[in-house]
This record gives sequence, structure tokens and C-alpha cells, in this order.
Amino acid sequence: QDHLMQSGGGSVQAGGSLRLSCAAPEFVYKLDRFGWFHQAPGKGREGVASFSPTGGPTYYDDSVKGRFTVSQDNAKNTVYLQMNSLKPEDSGIYYCATGGYGLHVKEYTLWGQGTQVTVSS
Repeated sequence: QDHLMQSGGGSVQAGGSLRLSCAAPEFVYKLDRFGWFHQAPGKGREGVASFSPTGGPTYYDDSVKGRFTVSQDNAKNTVYLQMNSLKPEDSGIYYCATGGYGLHVKEYTLWGQGTQVTVSS
């Protein structure tokens, strides 16, 4: 495996929860930080969260603080984005990525394929 493989997503009602997964090659998982990004319909990608499985600071965009949480499974080289209290404006495609540090799209060089999240009101 030499790329990021995403899974999860789907459709939920407002207030519901979803968990997204992102599996990485081992050498990527151990060296890089991960970012999660959200692309709403008709808009560009925006940073949601950034963290490293090996330690260091975790960043969340203000729009998701207290609702979204990043986590990891070192045995599976997989990172997760737990999304709670979902709102319709959270709908869109979510991407995981590596190679960057903060929440800026341009910093990241390796991207997952994206997964669709739809939140109905």
C-alpha cells in the first residue's frame, strides 16, 4: 500500500454521528502528521483537524471543536475522525491527507480518495 485508504461516511440525520477511517502505509503513519479536510458542495477544501499519531499538538477548526475528535489505532496504521452532533453544514466530502502540519490544504501532499458525508435536517 502506498496511498491513503479512506472508509466510513454515509448519511445521517442532524445530531447523529459518523466515524471516518484513514489507513496509511506504515512509513507514512510513523513519520507524518495527518489532516482531515472538508469540502462542502461548490466550495474548496477546508481544514477540520490535524494531529500526529506519534505525538505533538492536535488542532481543530473552530467549527468542529467539541464535536469532532481524532484518534488512532497503531496496530492498524489507521487514523479516525469521530464526528458527533452533526449538522447539515457538515455535509460534503471528507479527505484525509499527510505531509503537512496545520489546517492548510496546500501543506499536504498525499491525499485519500475522499468519502461522502450527508447530514439531513
